[in-house]
Amino acid sequence: MAIPNLDAFQVIADPNRRQILRLLTQDSYNINSLSENFNMSRPAVSKHIKVLQMAGFISIQEIGRERFCTLSKEGFIEIRNWMDYFDTFWNSKMKNLETILNQQKNPN
Repeated sequence: MAIPNLDAFQVIADPNRRQILRLLTQDSYNINSLSENFNMSRPAVSKHIKVLQMAGFISIQEIGRERFCTLSKEGFIEIRNWMDYFDTFWNSKMKNLETILNQQKNPN
């Protein structure tokens, strides 16, 4: 469930949304509890939560009248894939450097 014209990096570009994600690594929170950690209105926090939910970074579970937010792996997949690409790139470069250094060390 992606947001049109908004990729994962745009979603996490906002420092408030990154802070919400950090908080959710500790526990699940209801929206009121999350709001207490920010110097903004509850509706503003709710908008950030909606963006994170639509991008797959969090899920919301209704328990009674409360809505609890928890982390969801789906939103992080695009970021992980991007990072994996560059990990492979740099590992390849380091392997090439290792080969060159070994050849210089042992010119036989």
